[in-house]
Amino acid sequence: MLTLTSEYALRALIYLAQHPDAGSIPGRQIAEHAEIPPKYLSKILGDLVRFGVLDSSPGKTGGFRLRRSAKETTLYEILAPFEQFDRRRCPFGNMECSDQDPCFAHRRWKQVIDTERRFLRETSISEVAFREQRRRNGSKTMGK
Repeated sequence: MLTLTSEYALRALIYLAQHPDAGSIPGRQIAEHAEIPPKYLSKILGDLVRFGVLDSSPGKTGGFRLRRSAKETTLYEILAPFEQFDRRRCPFGNMECSDQDPCFAHRRWKQVIDTERRFLRETSISEVAFREQRRRNGSKTMGK
């Protein structure tokens, strides 16, 4: 249900969260490790700087880092620049669909959307990043 841009943003920030002591990390390094096209990632990272999620430092030794700790940075904050959480259209094609004028599935669909928003607002990038890191490290160990 997320756009490709949002998926790339999450992958990039997972990488940053997993390397908190690295200081500023160059975009090309993030792109390589997160397997994201560098030009596409450059725009995403720029948007995240403008929205206050990342800090950037220019120059040859510059790069990107989380503005706040990974534990304080929610998935919602990361995705908000790329998703229209507050302006959802009715997925069933109804021009008017609201609590006042609901479509046949409005009540149940709203529960899905509310659950998604709650998850994104209550989950930090740290929770996702370190679970992913443990999963990858476990699979490497198992293959030895």
